[in-house]
Amino acid sequence: MAKSYPKFRFSNRLPNGDYLTLSVWSGKKDPTAEVLTIQIRRMEGDDWITAGRLAVYRTSDGIYSKLPERAPRSAEM
Repeated sequence: MAKSYPKFRFSNRLPNGDYLTLSVWSGKKDPTAEVLTIQIRRMEGDDWITAGRLAVYRTSDGIYSKLPERAPRSAEM
């Protein structure tokens, strides 16, 4: 399977060392739609963990909806 990349990604390091990241992805079923993800990541031991995550789907006509939580994946960053 080919690896996908976001349209753009912005990250900011927080004062406590965590990273706050905003990413925008093309929709899988509708490439004119977008998925916005906002997450906070932190280093625990030797692994990056997701401390918090929010995902929002935006249709091509501008309707927004929150996506359900997904199963955690290890060491994403």
